[in-house]
Amino acid sequence: MAAASGHADATMAGAPVLRRGRHPAEAAGIADQPQGGSKTFSRRSLHGQIAYDIGTRIVRGDIPPGTVLPNESDLSTQFSVSRTALREAIKVLAAKGLVESRPKTGTRVRPRGEWNMLDPDLLAWQFATQPMEQLAKDLFEIRQIIEPAAAAMAADRADEDQRKAISRAFADMETAPDGDASVEPDLRFHQSILVASNNEFLQPLGALIETAMASSFRITNNAPGALQVSLPLHRAVRDAILAHEPETARQSMRILLEDAAQDMRRVLPQIKPKS
Repeated sequence: MAAASGHADATMAGAPVLRRGRHPAEAAGIADQPQGGSKTFSRRSLHGQIAYDIGTRIVRGDIPPGTVLPNESDLSTQFSVSRTALREAIKVLAAKGLVESRPKTGTRVRPRGEWNMLDPDLLAWQFATQPMEQLAKDLFEIRQIIEPAAAAMAADRADEDQRKAISRAFADMETAPDGDASVEPDLRFHQSILVASNNEFLQPLGALIETAMASSFRITNNAPGALQVSLPLHRAVRDAILAHEPETARQSMRILLEDAAQDMRRVLPQIKPKS
């Protein structure tokens, strides 16, 4: 990933100069949106803000892999924060696989292939800072692998309470006044199906990609006419699960995801983050 040319974070003596500031994607209204129950790291703390500032710049490519960050003293001065807050921020980034700190060599940005791509913050930062075509494609590919099978399992295995949870989520989608209001019940609908699969590995996977799913729902649900088309497709999935029809549930979920992917491709040019 190449560093963005002409970016405000210029380099000095081979190390990037980092300062706290509003990220361009945030100014564009894309970053840090509510994620419908997201597990993202809080930015209310000082070290959370620093982690966000550095992390989004790494994900965006302004600080490319292999870059050695300024030393602790310089970073503390540049951000006007204590070394304690800075160390906590670096720990957060290290836990996500973005950086590694070693004695004598300092803190270096790790190769992209070593990042924890399912980390909720990384997913949110990528949706906020990068061209979304590939991200959306990858998200729908993993959903198309997982969710049709989960729907079939739910039709076969779900207990009464789990079926009621799916039905409640769909009912809340039906009564949502607009696309934004439908995001939370839409997310709950899909996660309830993963829970109802009664597979202990599928449920936590849904929680991991929650941030990316919520971001995609916010985009697709606000596409003109999208809700009118998607509600019957969601209803077909619900009905198949309630009717204990695994193969119908599988095919209905596949159709629902194909329609959502088409909506995403149609509206992507309108929501690319600003550089």
